[in-house]
Amino acid sequence: MNEIWWVALFGGLLTYATRFGGHLLLARMERIPSRLEAALNAVPAAVLTTIVVPTLVSGAWPERIGILLAAVLSLRLPMLVTIAIGTGFVVAARALGY
Repeated sequence: MNEIWWVALFGGLLTYATRFGGHLLLARMERIPSRLEAALNAVPAAVLTTIVVPTLVSGAWPERIGILLAAVLSLRLPMLVTIAIGTGFVVAARALGY
């Protein structure tokens, strides 16, 4: 088996184990402490930030404009529509050679 397959398999198993372990840990608690709940609620914003900021800083102009367009549209439109429009803008800009 190629080395990359072992890395992918181990990474998948590790991801599954951490998710399952977290579920088991939270299932044993009668009540989730407020600080833990606040920390868990902050995770989606932190993950989104780690995905978007590097592209915004070091990406090309189509990606930067697409992110800013999606940010503005997210104030009024549903999330799925915002993602579709932002992604469509970047795809179209790349297809046009920008």
